[in-house]
Amino acid sequence: MYQKYYRQFLQAAQKAASPNCDLPVLHMACHSHHYWPDVTLDAVTAYWHDAAQMADSKWDKIFGEKIPAFQRGIASTLQLPDPAQIALAPNTHELIYRLLSAFDLSQPLRILTTDGEFYSFARQLLRLEELPTVDVVRVPTEPFATLPQRFEQELQSGEYQLAYASQVFFDSGVAFPGLLDLAARKPDTTEMVIDGYHGFFARPTDLSAIADKVFYTAGAYKYLGAGEGMCFMSIPRGCQLRPLNTGWFAEMAELENRTAGVGFGNDWLRFAGATMDYSPLYKALAVFELYAQEGITVGSIHDYVLQNQRRFLSAMDAAQHPLLNRDTLIAHDLENGHGHFFTFRCGSAENAENLQAELRKKNVLCDRRQQLLRLGFALYHPADETFERLFQ
Repeated sequence: MYQKYYRQFLQAAQKAASPNCDLPVLHMACHSHHYWPDVTLDAVTAYWHDAAQMADSKWDKIFGEKIPAFQRGIASTLQLPDPAQIALAPNTHELIYRLLSAFDLSQPLRILTTDGEFYSFARQLLRLEELPTVDVVRVPTEPFATLPQRFEQELQSGEYQLAYASQVFFDSGVAFPGLLDLAARKPDTTEMVIDGYHGFFARPTDLSAIADKVFYTAGAYKYLGAGEGMCFMSIPRGCQLRPLNTGWFAEMAELENRTAGVGFGNDWLRFAGATMDYSPLYKALAVFELYAQEGITVGSIHDYVLQNQRRFLSAMDAAQHPLLNRDTLIAHDLENGHGHFFTFRCGSAENAENLQAELRKKNVLCDRRQQLLRLGFALYHPADETFERLFQ
């Protein structure tokens, strides 16, 4: 049904498929690199032509038309009230580090997080912990059923200047139970970040009640399918933080009348960086426009993926595979608390590597993280895909 929007990517993938297998490619690493709809090719060309025709004046179009359109798309998707509060950067790490730089690291800084955060943030925290003023508390994600209570107990202590947690954990696919409700109750003295990378454009998300309480980060590389280089962070209205890491884009509104000192605006430019490639912006807008024209919503995408996930589980249960089974599957609640990929504990990194190689021979593409094998689901999978070849 939806494969028609991805013909060029699917055809290219088939050309690179295993030469000894006649089966079509089944790309199940979409949680890592999501295929791009065909409309993104024309979008990249349009960016090239704008740059060629307008040179420096292209910034007027980018900042005057393209960025506001992208911000409106994000705000509509997440039910955010003010699109102008959505900051852009090439990656979420840049945005998070800019937020961290707003804290005075000569003073004590206590950070609350979990042990299931993505490598980028986890690595940055390890480096920060080398400073004598930084203290990090990591709440174990498992057991998932009690995670909200354990995390909130720490959060409500009021001892943390910053809290950070994923909407959907990258290493398990489990959605943090009740995270948005928990965030609504956070202490005013604690800034809170929700890493939405594996939730944005996968799970329907309504941030309207907490828009002015949390920072929400995500990007276009995963489920929006617009490629690398276009990430965002929503900024609570009234935020007065002054990032130490700041770029010339933060003065864009006053560039021609720059005054002495370092001033900050009251919109997304407070967290703006510097010059970047905006071809991913054009691609993301093309995807937003395509989905709007075709009536494709996050809700319809999520429902479609759920159908294929259920079909996958049925095939898995029937097959009794030694590694892909209910006992090795890290699952929480498929209906209410899961992302768009499954993660299996393979017992060892070697087992995961061998299984990934076996699946590759069947033209099934997936990825792994040490002993964990991840299998993802996307809009470009056939609605009648049986998934049986994974278990044969």
